[in-house]
Amino acid sequence: MATPLTPYDAVLHAARDVTKLDSALDAEMLGAALLGSVYEVAETDRDTAVRDFVAGFLAATSRRRTAAATTVRAVFAALVPDATGAERVRPGAAAPAWSGQLGKVHLTGTWAYGDVYGDQTSYLATFAYDDVSGGPEHALVALVDHNIGITKDVFVGGPASRILEQVRQLCAADELTWFREENPTRMRDEVTRHLAVTDRLGQLPGTSSLATDRALVGARLAVLPAATTPPPRLPDDPLPDAERAAEIRRFLAAPEAARAGLDAVDGAELASLHFCLGLLLDHAATFPDADPLRWSPTVAGLFLLDWVHRRAVLDMDDAAMLPRVLRAWTGYAARRRGLPASAGTGTDAAIEEMVPEFVRLYATGERRSPATAAVAQLMADGVDPDDPAALDAWIDANRHRLADDG
Repeated sequence: MATPLTPYDAVLHAARDVTKLDSALDAEMLGAALLGSVYEVAETDRDTAVRDFVAGFLAATSRRRTAAATTVRAVFAALVPDATGAERVRPGAAAPAWSGQLGKVHLTGTWAYGDVYGDQTSYLATFAYDDVSGGPEHALVALVDHNIGITKDVFVGGPASRILEQVRQLCAADELTWFREENPTRMRDEVTRHLAVTDRLGQLPGTSSLATDRALVGARLAVLPAATTPPPRLPDDPLPDAERAAEIRRFLAAPEAARAGLDAVDGAELASLHFCLGLLLDHAATFPDADPLRWSPTVAGLFLLDWVHRRAVLDMDDAAMLPRVLRAWTGYAARRRGLPASAGTGTDAAIEEMVPEFVRLYATGERRSPATAAVAQLMADGVDPDDPAALDAWIDANRHRLADDG
C-alpha cells in the first residue's frame, strides 16, 4: 500500500506544472488558490492558519530541488512573506524567467464605489509588475459589508482597465451608487480591518473567490502605503444620551414627523413614540460605524424583521406605532444625508412591504430570544417588572417552565 501523501506532497503534486505557466501573476494566482483550501477549512484564525501552513511547507520542502518545488516555494514566500523561513527562499537554478518578478508589483491606482445608503463599499486597486515579464496589469476588488462588519468578498483578476471601466459605467448608470478615487492608505486600512474579522469567522460567506484569492489579496494590500498614525479609538458610547436627545428633537420638529402625525401624539401614544425612537437609536448603535441616520431597505429589514423581536418586548401600542415611526425616521434620515429622492422612497416602499411579516412575527413571537420571551410572558401575566416582590413571586411560580425553556 502506497504511503499516503502529506498535505505538502499534495500541494507539490497539484502544482507540478507551475513552471509551465506564462507569468508570475498566473503562478501567484495558482499559489493563492492552493492556500485557499487551507484558509477555507481552518477552524481558528484563518490568516494564521495559512501562515503556519506556509512555514511548515517551506521547512518540509527545504531539500527539494526540482524546478516545480523550488518555484512553488518562491510563490508561497512571495504571497506570505511573514511566514517563518520565507525570507530565506531563493528561486532555483531552473526557475522560470518570470520567477524574479514574484510579488514585485507597484500600485497604479485606487478607487472606491458603493451604494448611497452605506450598506456596502467596494474598493478597487490596480497593480503592474515592475517588469512586464511578470504579467499584465491586474485589479484587486474587495467588498466591505458595513451591516455585518466584514470584508465579504475579494477578487483579483484582469485586465485591470476593463474591470475599472465596467465599474465606472455601472456606477454612472445608477443614481443609487457612487464612484470616486480613493486614498490608498484608507483602502488598505478599511479592507484589512474588516478582513481581520472575516478571518475569524466560523463560517465564511458563500462567495467563490474569498478563499481562493485571500492570500494574493493580502500580498497586494501590503503594497499599499500603511497609516503612519493609529486609527482613532472608537468611543465607548457610540450614541451618547445628549446626542440621542438632540437627534430626537430635530426629528420631531422635522416635516417627516409632521406628515406622519408624530408631532401631535400624546398620552399612551407619546410613550410608545419615544420607546420606538429609542429602539431605532439602539439598533443604530449596534453597528461598528454607528450612525442613527444610516438606513436602507436592508437595515430596515434587519431591524423590523429580526433585531426588534430578539431585543425588545412590544405591547400592542408599540407594535402599531413602530412601522409608522420607522417610515418617518428613514425619510428624515434620507433627507438629512442628502440622498436621492428615489433612495428615500425605495426604503419607504420596502418598509411598507415588510409590515405584514412584522405583524406576523409580533403575533407568533417566533423570533424572540429566551430572555425576551420570558419578559413578554411576565407582562402578559400582568406582572410589573419594576415590582421586586411581584417579580420574585412570578419567578417562583414559573421556575419549572423557565428551566424547561432553558
